[in-house]
Amino acid sequence: MNKKCLALTEEQYCQSIALLRNGFFLGDTRIKPNERIATIAVVQASLGLRLGDVLRLKLSSFVKDGNRWRLDFKEQKTDKSREFTVPVEVYSFIQDYAVNRCISRDAKLFDITERQVERHLNKVFIKMDLPVHQYGSHSLRKFFATRVYLDNEMNIELVRVLLQHSSVQITQRYLSISQKTVEDALTKTAAHVI
Repeated sequence: MNKKCLALTEEQYCQSIALLRNGFFLGDTRIKPNERIATIAVVQASLGLRLGDVLRLKLSSFVKDGNRWRLDFKEQKTDKSREFTVPVEVYSFIQDYAVNRCISRDAKLFDITERQVERHLNKVFIKMDLPVHQYGSHSLRKFFATRVYLDNEMNIELVRVLLQHSSVQITQRYLSISQKTVEDALTKTAAHVI
């Protein structure tokens, strides 16, 4: 990715999904609801996958492992093998999407190009008054990384492993932690200590 991509905030994420699901006007142009791209965005934000990897997913990519579901695939960008447990809620969400659209187990879940997804997301970000040179599909992966970091006691090693980064330094550069988030964390910590 050539542009410096920022993570979406929780509020921006929710707003973008609502716009994708409900449609909106951009100037005089009606942008229709697009559940497929909304689902792609939710999967990216839920699993932290790159857009290209999400677009290659099939229902058969998910393997039943006891009471759990496991995602087993090879990353497109790095050619690294990845295997991890998928929360049941995420698998159910993906399965419902496939069943409601009569998508077979071995067919791609999302028959769309990266370029088409990016173009549609750009319209959403323009509607949200976000600079499109700083926001894109990768903002969803960064949103995932930031949420994991903040929800797990700022465990950067956990984020590194989930994103398959080769070093913590890469993950540090990758995380989009705003100054306000840092200040809020310090205030929260001080409140517990003092």
